[in-house]
Amino acid sequence: MENEQAFQELRAQPKAALYLYTPMCGTCQVAGKMLDVVEATNIGLPIKRVNLNYYETIAREFEIESVPCLLLFKDGKLKKKIYAFQSVPYIYEEIRSV
Repeated sequence: MENEQAFQELRAQPKAALYLYTPMCGTCQVAGKMLDVVEATNIGLPIKRVNLNYYETIAREFEIESVPCLLLFKDGKLKKKIYAFQSVPYIYEEIRSV
């Protein structure tokens, strides 16, 4: 995400997801690959990826405890915060449930 405006545009969507990671996190690399698979299913939901090292305001606003973290929004409001990326089907169903 380039700036705060891009984040606000994401939240303006009826449904959206924000994937928070850090580049040196091995678990984040695995979770990112899982999200690649979910995105390949054309789930119809914009998923933005954000290196949390550069977005301290997001970390504070949503009280992020660790990475990887997937924030799911509906109508601009945070509906779910996922830390445990258990499997591709699990992530797919969590995204669909929002």
